[in-house]
Amino acid sequence: MPRIVSAAEIAPTTYPFEIHATELRVRAGRRMAVDGVDLALTTGVHGLLGPNGAGKTTLIRALATVLRPSGGTLALLGGAKQRDVRRRLGYLPQEFGFYRRFTVREFVEYVAWLKEMPKAEIPGAVQRAIERVGLAGRADAKLKTLSGGMIRRAGLAQALVNDPAILLLDEPTAGLDPAQRMQFRQLLRELDDTCVVVSTHLVEDVAAACTDVVLIDEGRVVFQGPTAKLAAAGSEEDAGDSPMERGYSALLARGAGR
Repeated sequence: MPRIVSAAEIAPTTYPFEIHATELRVRAGRRMAVDGVDLALTTGVHGLLGPNGAGKTTLIRALATVLRPSGGTLALLGGAKQRDVRRRLGYLPQEFGFYRRFTVREFVEYVAWLKEMPKAEIPGAVQRAIERVGLAGRADAKLKTLSGGMIRRAGLAQALVNDPAILLLDEPTAGLDPAQRMQFRQLLRELDDTCVVVSTHLVEDVAAACTDVVLIDEGRVVFQGPTAKLAAAGSEEDAGDSPMERGYSALLARGAGR
């Protein structure tokens, strides 16, 4: 069985990628939800695509150091120690906890403190993060008064506050209206110096904002490459309303027959 390598064992120069996984296996309860995944990701916006139950959330949680791998190797930021990784990580889970009586500003400040940001830098960083997600006008509103879409944007602000080297977003456009989704995609395009992983089952989000895609099904990678190559994988006979959707359908069908 592949050995789990702790970050402390790996020299920072060993892996020249922000995310490097080899034969990664991660359990979700009794099920091996991620089963032998290889990844080598550096700066850019990477789409993590797949149907519901494919293992996307489990993989994201492992990359966020929330879940411990069951096998294989995983090195983040060249093999940095977990505490250092968490300082330089931004993570938006599908569902996140917060104190309803906090204002947006207090919530983002609290996360900045948890990430051990220098005290003098926190106010400016918080303001920038709130502005980037379009919540400047509601910065001092309590979270309990916000709509679901605004809560989602507040979650994105906390993920961005430390200018992370790795940004992990799990179904980030859930609850956003069409205009907010377009703003979110534009924000992703501006993060060209960050390693961004966007987990979604919405093919159009990947097509609009990502430079490449990792397609997983049943815990395994069935495709990894540029979005244009994914679009070229399908034909008019495959299900879907766009080349990306048809390529997605074709590759999943091929993977199911492996």
